[in-house]
Amino acid sequence: MNTPRTSLYKDKSNAKLMGVCAGIADYTGVDALWVRLGAVFLLFALSGTLIPVYFVAGLLLNNKPEHLYRDPQEQKYWQGVRQSPKRTAREIRARMKDVDRRLADVETYYVSSNPRLNAEIERLR
Repeated sequence: MNTPRTSLYKDKSNAKLMGVCAGIADYTGVDALWVRLGAVFLLFALSGTLIPVYFVAGLLLNNKPEHLYRDPQEQKYWQGVRQSPKRTAREIRARMKDVDRRLADVETYYVSSNPRLNAEIERLR
């Protein structure tokens, strides 16, 4: 699952320095303020070793494409996919089961109210 929407980018549109924290925030769905505060905390906790890692990430990461998402709902969906792909697949499977059930209800309605169609379907089975 290596689509452009599941990759980590640096986000220059919301950047303060190089856009790494904003990219991580977009990737995880966490507010950028919390990611930046976490980075400052790690800066002190790791005695400054985060600085070279930050700049290497800023150099290696690609810029976020301009029109990666059509709307905020799509952005939230892809953040959910990145956080828990199995949960997302389970939710989609549940939606498809619901659609299948509703389609079966429609089919039952039309078949039961149309004896000619019912006979034709039975003949095909």
